[in-house]
Amino acid sequence: MIVPVRWSGDRLVLLDQTRLPGEEVEREYDRWEDVAEAIRALVVRGAPAIGVAAAFGVALAARASEATTVDGLLDDVETAVKGLAATRPTAVNLFWALERMRRVAHGARGEAPDAVRGRLTAEAQTILDEDVAANRALGDHGAALVPPGARILTHCNAGALATAGYGTALGVVRSAHAQGRLRLLWVDETRPVMQGSRLTAWECVRDGIPHRLVADVVAGSLMARGEVDLVVTGADRIAANGDTANKIGTYALAVLARHHGVPFYVAAPFSTIDPALPTGAAIPIEERDAGEVRQVGGRATAPATSPVYNPAFDVTPAALIAAIVTERGVFRPPYRF
Repeated sequence: MIVPVRWSGDRLVLLDQTRLPGEEVEREYDRWEDVAEAIRALVVRGAPAIGVAAAFGVALAARASEATTVDGLLDDVETAVKGLAATRPTAVNLFWALERMRRVAHGARGEAPDAVRGRLTAEAQTILDEDVAANRALGDHGAALVPPGARILTHCNAGALATAGYGTALGVVRSAHAQGRLRLLWVDETRPVMQGSRLTAWECVRDGIPHRLVADVVAGSLMARGEVDLVVTGADRIAANGDTANKIGTYALAVLARHHGVPFYVAAPFSTIDPALPTGAAIPIEERDAGEVRQVGGRATAPATSPVYNPAFDVTPAALIAAIVTERGVFRPPYRF
């Protein structure tokens, strides 16, 4: 299994996704500040994987703390929680994991500092293990939606690399492939950072999943020719009404799918649902560096002085989503989680 994030001895190990598909490079971290930078720089990416990495970042902060009292240790943990929370605003799994780690830390206030450190490391590992199990469960739930001989289209990377293992949208594909239901996976390249071509295609090659890579602008014509049976994507945050934030370009695919009568599904762990937000209008959308749009692979493709608008995500209205697949089952509109 592809392992993008793991704990080894006393440090966090991340598979550097900025180096794929050319090189498989693992990087080791023993400071939460470096984990935060890894999240910002997309060394680790995908909402569930970000949450797992951040949880281990909190554990690293506790282990590095020189505090001799629990109160002092909790102050250091809180500093790390705030710093990690400031890395990427859209993926709710980040905040869910950090809040879970904070609760564990404060719940152990009556114990010795070393005991608190041990509890935090164990909790981060539990979050990782639960994510893998959730992905396998939601993959099986989602595979039940896939007709035999299906041609599926996906966007961005919601595979093992975006999680602690197995994947969400690609987890559905993996389960469907294992059951003999998959004929072909259409893989959008996913501009501007190319997570589809760099990462999803890499996973497919590695795991023997039948696939074909296409430029993002090809998706509509594929649907028009009847070559897509369903679309399945991941999610970075799902509002209480089912509105879903995912990689930029997802909304356009949902509109195209509706026009062509193609079911559009979202696959994500239940922790991606944010009940505090009534609709997608309240989801914060990260805007990233202009250089991601002006360059491809380090080569300039636009004038350096051209202004750029580079939102990393868009929001797909719940009305365009046929179902949301989680480890707890398949939810259909009207969404009540």
